[in-house]
Amino acid sequence: MVNITINNRKIAAREGETIMEAARRNNIYIPSLCWLDGVHSVGSCRICIVEVEGARTLQASCIVPVQDGMVIRTNTEKVRKARKLLYELILSDHPRECLSCARNQSCELQKLGEMINAEGDRFVGERSKTAIDDSSPSIIRDMSKCVLCRRCVTVCNEIQGIGVLNVQNRGFDTVIGPAPGLALDTVNCTYCGQCTTICPVGALQEKDSTEAVWNALFDKRKRVIVQTAPAVRAALGEEFGYEPGTLVTGKMVTALRELGFDDVFDTNFAADLTIIEEGSELLERLTAALSGKQAVLPMITSCSPGWIKYVEHTWPDELDHLSSCKSPHMMLGALTKSYYAQKLGIDPKDIFVVSVMPCTAKKFEITRPELANDGLPNVDAVLTTRELGRMIKEAGIDFESLEDSRFDSPMGASTGAADIFGTTGGVMEAALRTVYELVTGRELPFEDLHVKPIQGLGRIKTAELSIEDPLPEYSHFGGTILRIAVTSGLTGARELMEEVAAGSSPYHFIEVMGCPGGCISGGGQPRPVDDAIREKRLEAIYSEDEGKVLRKSHENPDIRKLYEEFLGSPLGHKSHELLHTHYVKRGIYNQLID
Repeated sequence: MVNITINNRKIAAREGETIMEAARRNNIYIPSLCWLDGVHSVGSCRICIVEVEGARTLQASCIVPVQDGMVIRTNTEKVRKARKLLYELILSDHPRECLSCARNQSCELQKLGEMINAEGDRFVGERSKTAIDDSSPSIIRDMSKCVLCRRCVTVCNEIQGIGVLNVQNRGFDTVIGPAPGLALDTVNCTYCGQCTTICPVGALQEKDSTEAVWNALFDKRKRVIVQTAPAVRAALGEEFGYEPGTLVTGKMVTALRELGFDDVFDTNFAADLTIIEEGSELLERLTAALSGKQAVLPMITSCSPGWIKYVEHTWPDELDHLSSCKSPHMMLGALTKSYYAQKLGIDPKDIFVVSVMPCTAKKFEITRPELANDGLPNVDAVLTTRELGRMIKEAGIDFESLEDSRFDSPMGASTGAADIFGTTGGVMEAALRTVYELVTGRELPFEDLHVKPIQGLGRIKTAELSIEDPLPEYSHFGGTILRIAVTSGLTGARELMEEVAAGSSPYHFIEVMGCPGGCISGGGQPRPVDDAIREKRLEAIYSEDEGKVLRKSHENPDIRKLYEEFLGSPLGHKSHELLHTHYVKRGIYNQLID
């Protein structure tokens, strides 16, 4: 520890930490713009300047380490004037479209201006950048709003390990983006949207789908059906002032009905269905391997579209390791336009399916031609959690006063196993709950059905499960030690895929989620997102699971009914037709696409 003084207050600081970190830890607020705790610290905006006794110039507190005896002042006349000047220089190269900007009232630059009492247009001149890249179906880059904070560069390169966004050119010509002249849809962007969660302004945001959804709701010829992912209910409340991790499932369903949706289904229903299909696929591959037949192992989950796009670009020769299962919301979309349309006796062309997702990559996923049946896309539009929040506010709905209501049948019932799809490790745990019981006839031998080694926010988590005394039809599994791995975020995926590509992976089954922490911190979730918020959302997801009577996917009676009435058997002809897909070799610059 070292002793420092901030604003005449004696503080014991940790050796090696920055002035900013020491101040924040002691509840002394220093304004900032580019700094992001634990993620990004480069001092590019200089808004966090402070006066350090003995230093010739003002210091950027986010990058200057503390030293013993340091005397710091954060709010002197010199600091205030310089901070205001820096802010007004940033603003001079920024559009003043606050009222029409999607980030209005949630913009860090806007809030900063209010806090430091910024003045008007002291600096007027040429704007440095005006380009808009809307080539992607998921993310829009509006360079006129970019403040060059470089947060997105850090998250894309260091957190996700993709490297699509970088600093291009120098000086007045500096822009953040792919290599000069390239659009997002021409490179290996996974559309994970992590850049949109940490952008302080409106330079990076999801492509808006609200207008398309409103148009569908106003079209009397359409039956408009909505479904919601498990992670949405643990985060939507934050858009209305609730504490992170507050479950608002019932209010969300009521709000969707008030918006005018004809049916409100739960993506969790299809998460249970995914476990039946994916679990059967895993058993099929393991049976083949144990019988000495050719089988592609490890099998890897396929419900995260950002992860799927990543592996298609970066590991195109390893696509056979992916489960062929569509993601849950695409399964439910396919069933809505077949099973449900048949029940209603209406033409599937007259159904418009909307998915509310925590994910920006889902917007890309629904455009894939491999995810359509009979010439119709399985899902017609994707709203992020943030977009749904905006629609509810736009409609004048008082969210807090809403009564709770339940999802509609027949695709609204789910088990606790489906709820935990929303967090890292959840898909794996849900699959194990079913697969182990199918093979042995006994419940998964973990306390409260939770596989603790694969829970939490660690980058790569592993576990082993010994299968003893299996049922007679699975006698070949006796003595098998099932080795599993779980990762979230694409840097962890790279580590595991390097082993797979080298043929040295020790695992049978791997779960990959494209975003750190899984869907709870997807690219379409409310801002801000940090580990403390992730933990609260994670706890909410597990509490939803633990509060249900049925907690294993194969126990869902509506899933059983679906197979009896419509699908037949897992991995059967109709299941393959509606619930399974294939993948595309892309290459870094999409050069492998035919």
